[in-house]
Amino acid sequence: MLRRLGQTQSVWILGVLVVIVLFFSIVAGDRFLSANNFSLISQNIAVWAVIAVGMTFVIVTSGIDLSVGSVLVFSSVIAAKTMDAAGGEGYGVAALGLLAALVSGLAWGVVNGFLVAKAKVPPLIVTLGSLSVALGLAQVITDGIDIRSVPEVMTDYNTYIKIAGIPALPFTAFIVVVIGGVVLHRTKFGRYTYAVGSNELAARRVGVRVDRHLISVYGLAGLLSGFAAVLALSQYGTTTIAGQSLTNLNVIAAVVIGGTSIFGGEGSIFGTVVGLFIPAVLQAGFVIIGVEPFWQGVAVGTVLVAAVYFDQSRRRAATRGAGAKRSSLRSVLLRSR
Repeated sequence: MLRRLGQTQSVWILGVLVVIVLFFSIVAGDRFLSANNFSLISQNIAVWAVIAVGMTFVIVTSGIDLSVGSVLVFSSVIAAKTMDAAGGEGYGVAALGLLAALVSGLAWGVVNGFLVAKAKVPPLIVTLGSLSVALGLAQVITDGIDIRSVPEVMTDYNTYIKIAGIPALPFTAFIVVVIGGVVLHRTKFGRYTYAVGSNELAARRVGVRVDRHLISVYGLAGLLSGFAAVLALSQYGTTTIAGQSLTNLNVIAAVVIGGTSIFGGEGSIFGTVVGLFIPAVLQAGFVIIGVEPFWQGVAVGTVLVAAVYFDQSRRRAATRGAGAKRSSLRSVLLRSR
């Protein structure tokens, strides 16, 4: 069992995270280990964590969604415009904005899923197109100028509200992560997701409605991007049109680093969370010790390539092992004749 755990990518990437934390703890001391620093780290990854849950489902099906950052921007624009048109500062206006963001995010996800499942357009091309279209429409609607008329109840939610000592934003993201983990690992929907990613043809033969499931998975990714848009509005008080250009890449990197295979059929929400903490901890640590933040990209890129290499090596080893077993069985059968 210990050997199997050691071969699990999410376990050794957790070890990498522990080493990074220990390094900054030794170098920066109390400045890094302070409660304020960890609170800041948790708030920085809250929006990414919500998107990463949906991305994990997509990549487990052997797909990809490059549009999540642009869908977040589009949904935040629609939500802000809706709240601005409604007027007021109350919870009703904020709820209306939440609904608008969820509907717009879900709509983009369903369109992506339909084009992938029914039109058979490769996910890379579909979501690359959605990335451009969603961002372009957001800029057309706003003339490229951020909307700052966000109700105070929304920004106060992130600033003043704490639940069990945890700021509201990361606590909300934590709830989404837990629900996502339960759905992926403990429900029929999650089992179907693994089945589609492992072998789509076999999944069809056992009765899984693959096309409908793919549409649902991409719809879920879009829905969570819409919800992340509301969290981003709460955190920044503005639509941040130009501030989400690397969100999709950061989320994809976190999911893959955390052990979700780009070939599909394998992954976990736990690994995704671990993968999210690595760039966030690196960024905070570099700022504290005075290292240029550009090195964060170097470090994350190195870990990403190593994670993909590990995944490919493990799959090649499994394929060789399966081939050796088949050869051994064939030899036994021939001798028995």
